[in-house]
Amino acid sequence: MKTELEKMRSEELYSFADAEVTASIVRAQKLCARLRMMSIHDEDYRKLIQELIPGIPDNSTICPPFHCDHGHGILLGENVFINYNATMLDSAYIRIGKNTKIGPNCQFYSVNHPLDYMERRNPQETGYPITIGEDCWIAGGVIICPGVTIGHRCVIAAGSVVTKDIPDDSLAAGCPAVVKRRL
Repeated sequence: MKTELEKMRSEELYSFADAEVTASIVRAQKLCARLRMMSIHDEDYRKLIQELIPGIPDNSTICPPFHCDHGHGILLGENVFINYNATMLDSAYIRIGKNTKIGPNCQFYSVNHPLDYMERRNPQETGYPITIGEDCWIAGGVIICPGVTIGHRCVIAAGSVVTKDIPDDSLAAGCPAVVKRRL
């Protein structure tokens, strides 16, 4: 039988009130709170960001403040730069490919609540993974919705809301984001 944390990572309905899930959220909240008091130049920054996001490459940077639900659901490639005030709700995995740049105030929402209002009354949700390809530029204020894949070498214009997959080598913009042209 799967634990609620295993269900969370498997795109199944899970209870976010479960003790193990709650402990993971509390851990991340405490680490994010400590991170908010730092800059990327502080002596303990690298140690703290590696504790929050295990496996983060040494040449990838996340500028505080930073917000996430778990941290261990964020998988970054080499040379990723994430600017100030990113929010990553990582109940499902959020994968960001190497050499990708993320502008300030970007939001990655892998979590999805039930559509039926009676089901929403229960402490349950489902996560759908977000994947960002290599060599992308996600400009400031972009929102990426659950289950979205953005291909390699894409540019997502500032303020866009990405609700559907974006193919490789595309410039996408708008609310909802649509491909404006091929790069």
